[in-house]
Amino acid sequence: MRSVIFYHLPNGPCPIEIFLDSLTGKQAKKITWVLKLIEELENVPIQYFKKLIGQDDLWEVRVQFGSDDFRLLGFFESGVLVILTNAFIKKTQKTPVREIELAGRRRKDYLSRRLDNE
Repeated sequence: MRSVIFYHLPNGPCPIEIFLDSLTGKQAKKITWVLKLIEELENVPIQYFKKLIGQDDLWEVRVQFGSDDFRLLGFFESGVLVILTNAFIKKTQKTPVREIELAGRRRKDYLSRRLDNE
């Protein structure tokens, strides 16, 4: 169906891996379970995966664990590859603008570097 990969910064580190390493084992396991759903299900329920309103190319992975809401932002490439750029614990109703802007910058960086390597 789909493949989920994590964006790496130009100097190597992976923000998603760093975020997952900061969580408890149970929190990381729940996020990993949701990512597996996104890879395996043709129609992922909106409670787990949704296009960001007002954003042409950005999507959010939505994970709830206890009272915590986790979000991982990313984009599609070639319709089947989901590249996740950043993650955070959501504390407000709206997705923070700085997180959306960060995802947009990382998307541009990823696509630019991919084109340079072709």
